[in-house]
Amino acid sequence: MDFKFFKKSLPTLIFLVVFSAIAIPVFYHLLKVDKKLKVFNPVDVNPQLVDESMLHIQKNHKIADFKLINQNGETITNKNYKDKIYVADFFFTRCKTICIAMAYNMNELQEYYKNDNDIMFLSHSVTPVMDSVSVLKKYAENKGVIDGKWNVTTGSKKHIYELARKSYFAVLDEGDGGEDDFIHTEQFVLVDKERRIRGYYDGTEKEDMEKLKKDIVLLKEEYASK
Repeated sequence: MDFKFFKKSLPTLIFLVVFSAIAIPVFYHLLKVDKKLKVFNPVDVNPQLVDESMLHIQKNHKIADFKLINQNGETITNKNYKDKIYVADFFFTRCKTICIAMAYNMNELQEYYKNDNDIMFLSHSVTPVMDSVSVLKKYAENKGVIDGKWNVTTGSKKHIYELARKSYFAVLDEGDGGEDDFIHTEQFVLVDKERRIRGYYDGTEKEDMEKLKKDIVLLKEEYASK
């Protein structure tokens, strides 16, 4: 190589080396930031799914405190899910349509995360009067529910419907949780350790279940980096 050419090129080479040393980590960091899961607040959700009183809320939305009864007759509250990532859905035991695929996919997720103590599951009955503890127990046994990992729950209809509409934004905001009110949704909702919504998925679709698994990886990485 010509010495004069090398001498002239040396500053450029040094600049490129220094620039690369700075730019590559910054670029990598930006890519990691982009991969962070979105935190859903009322303003980020279809307005038809959000109670009118909450449409203006832009930050700090969390799943409200809840009190339910599971398949073993045990009281289940938000404290049972403290410091856990969980997947929530709404179902009923007599459902012969979407709930069949939803239960199958939830069971598959439960099996996949069986040994991961960070991950739990929570199903809310939308026909709680009919879905008594004994009915839920039989349902749980048929669906392979693991006690302590996946709670299938009943409780006050008004409470469950308010959770669906004002906490999870999983169904259309039409109805008051009264006797004639009925909700039905295929939504799986991913909730983080701070009780924030981090994703929505079609519980009947395998592709969405794969996306859910990938999003849980990102969420766990987010907590590992804290």
